[in-house]
Amino acid sequence: MATIPADTRLAPGRAAAGRLRAVIKAAREAPQAAVVILGGLMLVAIFADLIAPYDPTLPVQGANVFDPPFWMEGGRAMTLLGTDFQGRDILSRLIHGARVSLIVGLMGTLVAGSIGTAMGILSGYVGGWVDQIIMRVTDAWLALPAIVFAIFLAAMVGPSMWNIIIILGAVYWTRYARVIRGEVLTLREREFVKLAEIAGASKWRVIKRHILPNVMNTATVLASLTVGVVIIAEASLSFLGVGVPPPQPAWGLMLSEARSTLMAGQWWLTVFPGLCILLIVLATQLFGDWLRVRLDPQLRNL
Repeated sequence: MATIPADTRLAPGRAAAGRLRAVIKAAREAPQAAVVILGGLMLVAIFADLIAPYDPTLPVQGANVFDPPFWMEGGRAMTLLGTDFQGRDILSRLIHGARVSLIVGLMGTLVAGSIGTAMGILSGYVGGWVDQIIMRVTDAWLALPAIVFAIFLAAMVGPSMWNIIIILGAVYWTRYARVIRGEVLTLREREFVKLAEIAGASKWRVIKRHILPNVMNTATVLASLTVGVVIIAEASLSFLGVGVPPPQPAWGLMLSEARSTLMAGQWWLTVFPGLCILLIVLATQLFGDWLRVRLDPQLRNL
């Protein structure tokens, strides 16, 4: 009776243990501040309905307009970070604003990354007139100021969170297309791609099995660095009145509504949402920089 070697039986377990050790090692090496900030904001965004003490779109019963934070004179424990010009709770609006910013940042990045990666692979692998058309469109797109172009598109389609996601995806896909195309131009000359073509594999199969898996690291790094840019763009559009429409709580919209009161002494209306934007963008950039080093073998071995 044939027996299965012990090494063969233990191989899956060893592989799983190796993957677990790699995950634990990566978690230890990750920038702790960025992980804590991003993890905390994601939890806040997911459980915003349970965490927020009040409805962010309605005035707080029993509170006044422009109540200061609880530690200042005139502040109340019922509104820890004060109220705005309509008597709405600032803390509740910040909590729900985290959900808006993360949804727009992640979904906008996903749209931009999907379009840009597809265009970059198509341009780099197919080449010829397809490459020329895609790259000329990319050059024209890059020549347009991103925020100005986004404002124009937002004014055309109207303010809405999902419209902003599509607009920002349409604005920022070009950075993916350029970088991915350059990598695909190198990959298509590699031996494993040439051998697949000689074996009769279709272009779609070569792209699916050999090109796409080898550019995913680069696309992932670009995505991690794009999230912060998209969040700032969304805040800018909301600040200018063409982003997320009121009364939805968005950090950029909160800054826009509070700019007239900044010189009147209601500093908490601008400082808190501005600090939230600063923290989330800083955390995404730190995490993206670490991920770039982590996924680049040359940088990892330095």
